[in-house]
This record gives sequence, structure tokens and C-alpha cells, in this order.
Amino acid sequence: MSNQLHLQQFQQQIAESISSNTFLKVSLGNYQGNEKELKNVYARKVKIKRADMLSFTYRYQTRDIIKNFPIPEGINLIGNFISNDFKVCTLFTTGKEVILEHGKKQLISVREKEVTAVLTPTLTHNKEKKRLIQPSGKTYLQELKISDAEGNVFKNAQDKYRQINQYVEILSSLIKELPAGKINNVVDMGSGKGYLTFALYDYLHNVLKLDTRVTGVEYREDLVTLCNGIAGSSGFDKLNFVPGTIENYPVKSIDLLIALHACDTATDDAIYKGIMANAGLIVVAPCCHKQIRREMEKNKAKNELAFLTKYGIFMERQAEMVTDGIRALILEYCGYKTKVFEFISDAHTPKNVLVVGIKTSGPGQASKAQEEKRAEIKQKIAESKAYFGIGYHHLERILGLDKQV
Repeated sequence: MSNQLHLQQFQQQIAESISSNTFLKVSLGNYQGNEKELKNVYARKVKIKRADMLSFTYRYQTRDIIKNFPIPEGINLIGNFISNDFKVCTLFTTGKEVILEHGKKQLISVREKEVTAVLTPTLTHNKEKKRLIQPSGKTYLQELKISDAEGNVFKNAQDKYRQINQYVEILSSLIKELPAGKINNVVDMGSGKGYLTFALYDYLHNVLKLDTRVTGVEYREDLVTLCNGIAGSSGFDKLNFVPGTIENYPVKSIDLLIALHACDTATDDAIYKGIMANAGLIVVAPCCHKQIRREMEKNKAKNELAFLTKYGIFMERQAEMVTDGIRALILEYCGYKTKVFEFISDAHTPKNVLVVGIKTSGPGQASKAQEEKRAEIKQKIAESKAYFGIGYHHLERILGLDKQV
């Protein structure tokens, strides 16, 4: 059989599998063309604006490029690829695999292989990610205008929905580091409209099956009223929202304390409350690092970084890192293992820093090694303050650490 006939029959099998809805994908490999970084091309059937298309993924060494074509045009493109630059092409269907290959003397061979696993074609344009918070049947997502009654996420709420799930994914991994059954009381300080508070409650109760009480603390009473109404209509009996400030919230037993985007020293107040309540897990996303920036601008320390901090934008970024770096040191001093990483926010997906403290030692007599470590941390805090011209750090002051010898 001639090469041309092999190519025609192979393309015909692609067309027949698409029309019979048994087509899964086409994989093109062993690229011999002129694009140095191109490795493979994959094609699958998708539905875009109610029209069936073939979606091609061009896999380069450092990136992927996706192009969509009408099905007849896509089949012709595959034929062009296997006639020239790609020496192996595999058609995957629900019942078999068909492999076309260029062999010796440029002769084309085609072979088939039956498959036993039953796979179902999908027409989803974007690969769906399994999310911890699913949108269907969630009253709170409907009332917060994230999804409709059928569980479809609104287009203008996609970023918020992704943020909610990333937030829960992060917390789920952190919660695993706590002793089992120790999450009895969660406090979310500065809970705002409650998007993340509701999602966390949903995860704790409906995924982990925990009987955890969750409290949202919010200064704006209209939001407290709104969120309590949504909690009631959602059947979230152990979720409530209370009016008040972080600074004035009474310290009680807290297993998990959260404060996302608490402005400036309000983040310090939240960390302080968590430490005083001996919280097993403290998670904060700081913003507006004004207190330390004012200290640095006032004292203008002369050091190796002075050539950077003379510029306002660099001073701002340096103040952010120094503020949160000292917060992490203070958490370590108070018996917490710390982590610092990025978290996607909700406004055009900028990235914020999450500072996490996981309790490693309880109250009581510290060992000699622990005391030595605390002394080293305290010295590091003092050196950092002196280096950057910082007179005081708010968290250090309210904990009384600046008065300890």
C-alpha cells in the first residue's frame, strides 16, 4: 500500500471516530521540523460557542500554544503534519489505538491496538480542576453572587471562586499538621463579606465532617447582619458573625485564627490574639505595612540597602518584607513553626503574602535548648530593628517582648 493511501485511510479513521463520538485525541511525536523547541502536538475535540472544533496544543520546551480549528480544517492539518515533520502519529479512540509511523526508506506503516479501558470523550474546552468547594447546591455561593441556582459560576465571579478554592486548599494542607480533632473553634478576624469564612465552614463540616464552631469578626454591622442571614439560610448552625474590632475581640480558646488583609497593625493585633489564646494554627495575610515604613523613613538607617530604600517603591517593598519577617521571628519566639508563601487575592489576582504559624510547643517550663533558641531569636529581632532603623515593632510591643531582658 502506498504512503498516500495510508495517509488517506488514517485521516478517514479520524473523521469516522469524530462522527461516531469515539474520538479521544491525536498525538503527534518524533518531530523532525525546523522549530527547535517544538516537541509534540496534541489534538482533541472541543465545543466552542456550540460548534465542534479540534483544539491543537503545540507543546514547546518552555510553553504551550493552543489553536482551535473547524474539524475538516483540523483533520487536513493533521494530514499535513504527518506528511512532513512528525514521524509518528497516534489516534486514540474509545475502542482502539491507531499508530501511523514513518519507517525505513520513508515508508509509512499503520498498525492498530485494541484497548480494554473504557474512556469517555469530553468536549470541555478547558481542563477542569477538581476543587474542594464545588458550586452546585451551595446556598451561600448563590446569595454571595458567585453562582446561579444550577451551580454555574458567574463569569465575573471566576476569580473569586478560584481564590476561595485556593484558600481552602492551603488551609486543608495546614490543618493536616494539627492533631486530629483539635479544630473545635475557628475565628476569622476581619471577615468582611464572608466569602472565605463560608467556604472554610463548608469544608470543615461537609468535607472533613468536623463539628467545628466558626466565628467571623467584622467591624461593619451591615455585613455582620448580611452574613448571619446567609449562614441561617444555608443551615450553617455553628457559624456566626459578631460585630467588633480585632483589637477588642475577647481572647478565648482558639484552635485556628485567621486574619486576611487586616490593615497595618491590625495584623499584629490578630497575631497577638492568636498567641494569647494558644491557637494551634495562625494564618494571616498582612497589608498596609505603614508602621514599620514610618519607622524606617524617620530614622534613615545607613546600610548596604540605602541605595534601594531612597526610592519610595523600594522602601515600601522593603518595609513589607521587614515587617512580616519580624512577625515570623516573633511567632518562632512564641513557640510556632513559621511558613511564608504567596496567596492569590481577589482584585485582578494580585499575590499577597501569607504568614503562617503552627504551634510546636505549649505553655510551661521551656528546656535549655528552647531558651537558647529564644535568646537567639530575640537577638536577631534586635539586630534587624537596629539595621533598618526601627524603634519598635507593634507586635513585639503589645506582647511586651521589647521590655524583657
